[in-house]
Amino acid sequence: MADNARAKKLADLIREVVAQKLQRGIKDPRLGSHVTITDTRVTGDLREATVFYTVYGDDEDRASAAAGLESAKGMLRSAVGAAAGTKFTPTLAFVADALPENAKTIEDLLDKARASDAKVREASSGARYAGEADPYRKPGDDEDDEGTA
Repeated sequence: MADNARAKKLADLIREVVAQKLQRGIKDPRLGSHVTITDTRVTGDLREATVFYTVYGDDEDRASAAAGLESAKGMLRSAVGAAAGTKFTPTLAFVADALPENAKTIEDLLDKARASDAKVREASSGARYAGEADPYRKPGDDEDDEGTA
């Protein structure tokens, strides 16, 4: 079992090698400049690596990029093996990163909260306090209270 530092170092190396190979080494038109490698994770035994990626474009671009990555998996694994110099080259699995969708969901929720805050601010703009400005009693304000006790 490898330590976490070694797995992290290998994950960083895989991310760099795959990104460089996608940018310069692979001539597949499905893998143009719109594919970005966002993260890489390696299992503790250094046998499997998961490469997370995002694709700039619509669903058709995402599907073609996924097919392109799947077809280039062997070439990318060979490049990783040459760069890593380890006894066993990890198998690569490509997973579409959900980061853009999560960011859009959060942005939509923040917009909804801003709209709700604006409605509350608008409703409270002409409002007044229900009682006096200072509702607390002060010593000496009511002389009648001292005689009733």
